[in-house]
Amino acid sequence: MNTTEAEGLVFNGTGKPFELKRVPIPVLGRGEVLIELSLSTICGSDLHTVDGRRNEPTPSVLGHEGVGRVVAIGEGVESAWVGCRVTWSSAVGCGRCRPCCDWNLPQKCVQVFKYGHARFRPEDELNGCYASHLILRAGTKMVRLPESVTDSMAAPANCALATMMASTEPLREPHDCALIQGAGLLGIYGCAILRRAGWKRVLVSEPTPERRTLVNAFGGEAFDPADSSQIPSGSVDAVLEVSGNPAVVPEAVRVLRVGGHYGLVGMVHPDSALGLTGETIIRKCLTLRGTHNYAPRHLETAISFLEENAESMPWDKLVSPPLPLHDLSTAFELSATGRWPRVAVRP
Repeated sequence: MNTTEAEGLVFNGTGKPFELKRVPIPVLGRGEVLIELSLSTICGSDLHTVDGRRNEPTPSVLGHEGVGRVVAIGEGVESAWVGCRVTWSSAVGCGRCRPCCDWNLPQKCVQVFKYGHARFRPEDELNGCYASHLILRAGTKMVRLPESVTDSMAAPANCALATMMASTEPLREPHDCALIQGAGLLGIYGCAILRRAGWKRVLVSEPTPERRTLVNAFGGEAFDPADSSQIPSGSVDAVLEVSGNPAVVPEAVRVLRVGGHYGLVGMVHPDSALGLTGETIIRKCLTLRGTHNYAPRHLETAISFLEENAESMPWDKLVSPPLPLHDLSTAFELSATGRWPRVAVRP
């Protein structure tokens, strides 16, 4: 492959093998940036797309968690970016609609574009991270990566960590006790964020023993949900749901104190009826807050958090040693086992 050509692994539908495609690198438009990818990771949403639990356009190059270097820029981009190791916002808004301008929710732009979720078509092939190169659209937030933040630390930051920065934004004032429902990567990040923010205790409910083993290293206290009755009613200041399982909702409401905060993050699927009454919310004066994706400021905060805590947490336990990009099918098989919170691939 020469410097004028890129390659990507194209997803053509559930049960079909990834297809290697080589395409010419186009002339960049105004505001566009060409990234040479150095590492990408497999998010749960990618896994759900491949196994048929989530619908995305096909054919497509999946993958939205990634790190790379700026190798070329379009008109209007500062030349100082060339050569920088960066990550970027996984979504880009128009900058003109009400969510972008009035509501401080650019991630909910009416014309939002998400990397790794778009159709592979002529003149727009390089829009996912399971590839050698990615073209960032004009307006995409880029963040330079400090030397202390490795590729494997940074790759999931533009999805899982930035999302948790958004979901914990109302919880930066520390209190006595928080409960996180789920110990996937979102839950692990939530532990780290809240403990560093000064929360005295962060409990983590997780049914899988292997996942519970990581919790302590990131400041949490893991337990089996079967033992949740040991938590007194009304004893928790805040709960974050990152399990994707609506069955956990009644237990969260039980343990929340009056005036408590319930953040919903994981149930991004139709089978998510909450099973609680309005009376319960009203009488306990609860705040329910949903978080879907994040704004550019949360990505900046995520990278700063990694830099500040680069040496204090075992980040290397969260991402697998990288597999070759050409072996993407094997990487997805490893991801499905749950052995690693994230599985990495490298071009």
